[in-house]
Amino acid sequence: MESVLVTPHTAQRVPPALDLFAEVERLKRELNAVILAHYYQEPDIQDVADFVGDSLQLSQQAKQTKADVIVFAGVHFMAETAKILNPEKQVLLPDLRAGCSLSDTCPADRFAAFVAERPDHTVISYVNCSAAVKALSDILCTSSNAELVIRSVPPGQPIIFAPDQNLGRWLEQKTGRKMVLWPGTCMVHDIFSEKKLVQLKMRYPDAPVAAHPECQERVLALSDHIGSTSSILDFVTRSSAKRFIIVTEPGIIHQMQKACPDKEFIPAPPNSNCACNECPHMKLNTLEKLYLCMRDRRPEVVLDEEIRRRALAPLERMLEISARGAVLTPD
Repeated sequence: MESVLVTPHTAQRVPPALDLFAEVERLKRELNAVILAHYYQEPDIQDVADFVGDSLQLSQQAKQTKADVIVFAGVHFMAETAKILNPEKQVLLPDLRAGCSLSDTCPADRFAAFVAERPDHTVISYVNCSAAVKALSDILCTSSNAELVIRSVPPGQPIIFAPDQNLGRWLEQKTGRKMVLWPGTCMVHDIFSEKKLVQLKMRYPDAPVAAHPECQERVLALSDHIGSTSSILDFVTRSSAKRFIIVTEPGIIHQMQKACPDKEFIPAPPNSNCACNECPHMKLNTLEKLYLCMRDRRPEVVLDEEIRRRALAPLERMLEISARGAVLTPD
């Protein structure tokens, strides 16, 4: 019996007993395709991807790729970013329903009105937003380069930061810059429990806590390391500790286990007893859907050219600032 996958377009079928890993490799060669995957994707997708990274690393890879087809195993705003940088390439997303709760908190029409009320402000938007919001921005940032981007704005110049207010508050502390914050949050990072984290710390007193800056301030206050997913991965890899409490989407633990098989990684729990520390949007993508989207060359991400062009300028400015910062502060 064949398994049926229902997409927004139609029911699609995967033949039984198909070696999906081999088929994906075959299709990569036939299409001259590259698979870019975020750290929060399921392990099978991470293992078949050509590159696994955080938002900044994936943006950099999307800009550099020579492939004809970009298969983006992530969420919609990430695939849009790849299309903004590569208008001539086909960009595929395994499931178009893979959105972002943070992006959803910042509709472009409301954000346009918010910006219009503050015409003298520099608008810095986190890449976790729609192409339309990117087009309203002066500079984009990721959690990896946000501090660098903010410091690139002259002192005294007022800043709007959107859409994640938790990340914005953390950056205010890091940079000493007061900003006007759009009141958005990530449903995954906003739900981590302070009480349960304290309990974990008591149970595992030898385990450093590594958290993503999209978490609430009271959770970050309990953390030993705060940073992007790539920063957290680097921290646990370099640390001499043998056990860690991870306060971000647990998909990253797959890469941690591959890099450090001798270490233990404990995912921090959410407030409730649900699996709310897993991003439901990221988990919409599966290896089966990845295969189908390459086989059928859809769903495809398509952008309005005017929005794409306007969104390109702040995205390229971010990449330029990041490149300049990497030269000034080599690893």
